[in-house]
Amino acid sequence: MNDQGPAALPARPLYDVLKRLLDIVVGGVALVLTSPVLLLTALAIKLGSRGPVFFRQQRVGRGEQEFTLVKFRTMHPHNDDSIHRQYAKDLIRGTAESRVNEKGEEIFLLDDPRITRVGKWIRKISLDELPNLLNVLAGDMSLVGPRPPITYEVEEYDEHSRRKLLVKPGMTGLAQVNGRGSLTFEEIIEYDLEYVRNRSFGLDLRILAKTIPAVLFPKGV
Repeated sequence: MNDQGPAALPARPLYDVLKRLLDIVVGGVALVLTSPVLLLTALAIKLGSRGPVFFRQQRVGRGEQEFTLVKFRTMHPHNDDSIHRQYAKDLIRGTAESRVNEKGEEIFLLDDPRITRVGKWIRKISLDELPNLLNVLAGDMSLVGPRPPITYEVEEYDEHSRRKLLVKPGMTGLAQVNGRGSLTFEEIIEYDLEYVRNRSFGLDLRILAKTIPAVLFPKGV
């Protein structure tokens, strides 16, 4: 990735240690407690369409280092990613088409033909992201932080947007509890950078507490 990225953030060793302990303890417990849900979701995927249960994709993490993200598969296998590539480019450039829901909120990319019938249900309540817990335990991600972008999305970033890559990516973050799919790219980046500026152990706990209602009662898709 870009070798001329933004400067590093000031060190916060105590926060980093506490955050990692939180990731290991809560991530491990969450993986055990959700194991029945993981098994049922895997079964639904296998019964719903041919192909593997898991989907692996290269994402960009802290310091613009790439890692392999693990998710439940929600799309037909061997699909063409050109649809999302173009959507990502349009969203970042502010030219993506959106629709307005009954609350007057913009919602992007509602109709993606690559998504399976089971996949739409899985995505609606974010079950596809539960395997991210494996990335959290491995240290590639944290429970809280900006969502990790795809490599071709980062290619469209300016230096302002790249500052989100100064911290470890997360399963949930300020953008996810404040709108998710109804947010524009600019709004997502501003929430991500707000987290980068104000990150703290208390903020992480508050975001985690808001994540469950945000998933159960989403503003976007």
